[in-house]
Amino acid sequence: MNRLEIRNLHVSVEGQEILKGLDLEVKDHEICALMGPNGNGKSTLLAAIMGHPKYVITEGEIYLDGKDVLSMSVDERSRAGIFLGMQNPAEVPGVNNSDFLRAAINSRLESPQPLFGFIRDMEKTIKQLQMKPDLAHRYLNEGFSGGEKKRNEIVQMLLLKPTLALLDEIDSGLDVDAIQIVSDALLDYYNKSDVSMLIISHYQRFYEQLKPTRAHVLIDGKIVMDGDATLIEKIDKDGYDWISEQYGVEIRKPEVKLVYSLGTCAASLRANKNGK
Repeated sequence: MNRLEIRNLHVSVEGQEILKGLDLEVKDHEICALMGPNGNGKSTLLAAIMGHPKYVITEGEIYLDGKDVLSMSVDERSRAGIFLGMQNPAEVPGVNNSDFLRAAINSRLESPQPLFGFIRDMEKTIKQLQMKPDLAHRYLNEGFSGGEKKRNEIVQMLLLKPTLALLDEIDSGLDVDAIQIVSDALLDYYNKSDVSMLIISHYQRFYEQLKPTRAHVLIDGKIVMDGDATLIEKIDKDGYDWISEQYGVEIRKPEVKLVYSLGTCAASLRANKNGK
């Protein structure tokens, strides 16, 4: 069993309330699409489920198979079977993929996995995701392209064998061929296991390949609409404005922030922004 139940969830980030009484259910062995405009709380929801300390839960409940997720630490949530495939995976210099993954896998086991068994499984998974054979020896995400980082998240997922996979725009940064590779790997795991998946994507192509059984639309911190795969098709065609009008909800506009990089004159950027 891997049923996720969320009730009246309120989450704040840096003092601003992002989720405003969200209710959601992901049933046992179900693939769900989590949809909604940017900046309305989708990534916040997944991070809060996983236990990211930046996301402060002020009210509400989260249960996995009847167990209180909010009473668990982040590592306990992972050992309970929750996995988060991140939108922007962090680079960890000095820690190679194989050491990281073996430590993560062994933390879930009563006795460590034999080294040769781990090597066999990792090589098989790397091959399945069509990544370079030296992946095991590279530092975690350091120097990886965007697509490599995303496929490496799926390598981690397949080796950790979660029962609840939260995937945050895991398809962004992937070309058409890589999307097919990732989709095939996810479906293969889904068909061979008891996993449930909650997937954020802005691309119908990805959803078409994964064939979600349910779609949930999140606008301004709440799930405002549920439906089957036909809802995904309608949103791809017509956008979200019709939902906003029909249900009387306001679509939150994401803040646009200038990012100044080293070696770039901030004054010049401001001048360009002002048209000078």
